[in-house]
Amino acid sequence: MAYFVNGNEIFREARKHHYAVGAYNTNNLEWTRAELRAAEETRTPLLIQVSTGAAKYMGGYKFVKDMVEDQMDSMNISVPVILNLDHGDFESAKECIALGYSSVMFDGHALPTEENLAKTKEIIKLAHERGISVEAEIGKIGENQGGGELASVEDAKAFVEAGVDKLACGIGNIHGVYPADWKGLNFDRLKEIAEAVPETPLVLHGGSGIPEDQIKKAIQLGISKVNINTEFQLAFQEATRKYIEEGKDEDKANKGYDPRKLLLPGTEAITDKMKEMIAWLGTKTIDDELKDALFDRSSLNEE
Repeated sequence: MAYFVNGNEIFREARKHHYAVGAYNTNNLEWTRAELRAAEETRTPLLIQVSTGAAKYMGGYKFVKDMVEDQMDSMNISVPVILNLDHGDFESAKECIALGYSSVMFDGHALPTEENLAKTKEIIKLAHERGISVEAEIGKIGENQGGGELASVEDAKAFVEAGVDKLACGIGNIHGVYPADWKGLNFDRLKEIAEAVPETPLVLHGGSGIPEDQIKKAIQLGISKVNINTEFQLAFQEATRKYIEEGKDEDKANKGYDPRKLLLPGTEAITDKMKEMIAWLGTKTIDDELKDALFDRSSLNEE
């Protein structure tokens, strides 16, 4: 039977050895299967995550957990899989902890820093009692081409001292499509934060669209988890559009309209894109000895 790991050891290893593991959002069944397939075929660990909006679209956090577990079983997935709540509020984080997600991100960046830290501490207590990993956010990630807010070094120290397992930092990154006049990542601030919390895996949100050379530099400075969603959405859109523009959906003799055929090019495009990203993130493969160690040391506490 499939089960999740919390990934703490995976991300500590990534930071220690200067590579990153992708955090790939799922939006439906096709996304889930595409990402699981890419991880299995490359023998790399997978962090699959769901946003509040995507969970609502699919039927709730429990449905997402059940779906991922069922697909892991049916596809005979043998690499470590982390199931993460992405950008959850306080109540969502508590719900996913109760459901048995192996990792949660409590996003309290919009709150006053003191309240963000206090609520993060509550989530840490609830999660760590069950062996669940916690990610927090400091600063502000830009949204839809809008600017964000740089994370402070002092906040980084405070949140790490509180016990967060992974820390997302605003360093000029943006969710969605980057504008033409984007100034790039603030490596000076990233370096300051990395030096202040030298062992904590740092997280880069809005990884889709950041030039490869900047992501590689960020990884060398301490980024261990890179969040990807828009990149896959664009790959899916492009492949699906091509299928339709070539008139394949109108091929009634071969049932080109069948959703299983209609969605297949986009699904395969996600797998292909994920394999590309795994390669340049430098994600290490999982051999049997390391896999056993990770499952043993990072699996959830049994109730």
